[in-house]
Amino acid sequence: MLTADAAGVFPIAPTPFLPDGALDWASTDRMIDHYVGCGATGVTILGIMGEAPKLDSDEALAFAKRTIKRAPQLPFIVGVSAPGFAAMRALARAVMDQGAAGVMIAPPSSLRTDDQIVTYYAQAVEAIGADIPFVIQDYPLTLSVIMTPNVIRRIVMDNSSCVMLKHEDWPGLEKISTLRKFQSEGTLRPISILTGNGGLFLDFEMERGVDGAMTGYAFPELLVDVVAFQKAGRRDDAHNLFDAHLPLMRYEQQQGVGLAVRKYTLMRRGILASDAQRKPGSGLSEKAKAEVEYLLARLAKHDPRAGHLKPL
Repeated sequence: MLTADAAGVFPIAPTPFLPDGALDWASTDRMIDHYVGCGATGVTILGIMGEAPKLDSDEALAFAKRTIKRAPQLPFIVGVSAPGFAAMRALARAVMDQGAAGVMIAPPSSLRTDDQIVTYYAQAVEAIGADIPFVIQDYPLTLSVIMTPNVIRRIVMDNSSCVMLKHEDWPGLEKISTLRKFQSEGTLRPISILTGNGGLFLDFEMERGVDGAMTGYAFPELLVDVVAFQKAGRRDDAHNLFDAHLPLMRYEQQQGVGLAVRKYTLMRRGILASDAQRKPGSGLSEKAKAEVEYLLARLAKHDPRAGHLKPL
């Protein structure tokens, strides 16, 4: 079971597809093996970048079952956000039965007031059951729901099954500091904080007191290394390696094509057989692919792992 002391790197896994839109099980196995091999401490599946809304309920459960079975030694967090609580409950209970460690719940974009947000999470816990550990997904740039530190504190303190915050507000460094201040004052119980946003601010987020990363950059090894360096007090090493990857990370964070960039890079690394997205989805132009290749070549001068690519 997921607990409030969870730390490290939980890569957000994309969902591998074949060019015809079918689930690619061989690439799925290879991807999970790569996460294990690079030192991930957990995995998150069926998130926003995992194209979860494009899967039907049977496919979602099958994907969860396959990935959890592939690496039973790792805790898996499963995104269970849904328009209604019945679907959320069904998936949450099913994946927990398959061995998941916890679930992640994003707020619907219709929520506007603090009380609406707090009430929604209380109702979600009532629906899935208070025995299932859950993660708050705080992603206002995409979800358009603004959660203040006080709202997050209310959710955590009202629901004992809340064990983690996936923090990806932007800018959000001060929010992290505020939450940790609440904790030091005793007004917020201990909670794990992992950060997203493609890792763009991980270097300083670690210094603000987060426990690690939960995001989907195409080089999860970089996330693992930065977290490890910061925890070991090797600040300059963390920033130097982070800075080498930053141009590619920035390129991958473009709205609308970010997933296409990530899948293309994972394909070039030999982890995915195809960069296909299930429709509707956007691909990369030849010009964009050339730009990614340029960024990979530049990165390889500083991190040899970027030079180990599958031939085009």
